[in-house]
Amino acid sequence: MYYAILAYHEEDIVESWSEEEDAALMTDLLEINDRMIAQKSQGPAARLGSTQNAVTLRGKGAGLVIDGPFAETKEQLLGFYVVDFPTIEGAVEAARELRRVNPTAVYEIRPISLYLPGAPLASGEGN
Repeated sequence: MYYAILAYHEEDIVESWSEEEDAALMTDLLEINDRMIAQKSQGPAARLGSTQNAVTLRGKGAGLVIDGPFAETKEQLLGFYVVDFPTIEGAVEAARELRRVNPTAVYEIRPISLYLPGAPLASGEGN
């Protein structure tokens, strides 16, 4: 069963980290990522760009493009993992591992009802 592990954090805090602090955290997170890949339970994962550079499409018809996501929350969605475990308990344990190295993050675990892997993306500008 596929699950999404959605990573939330306060964007201002994450953006305040020095390059060294961010690199150290990413090293720890990538160790977990690599272990889950070896266990064949890790799918795509992404670190999302700043909400300051995001837009939202909403409304009827073709919709209206507006600046940013405007959520009345303290944390913002900053990334996600797609994982494959037989039960939600496995996905929860994976999120606990991520939280051990990033204890100020919040992780939401949700079953995925449709998973289409799509085509691989070529590395482009800004990636």
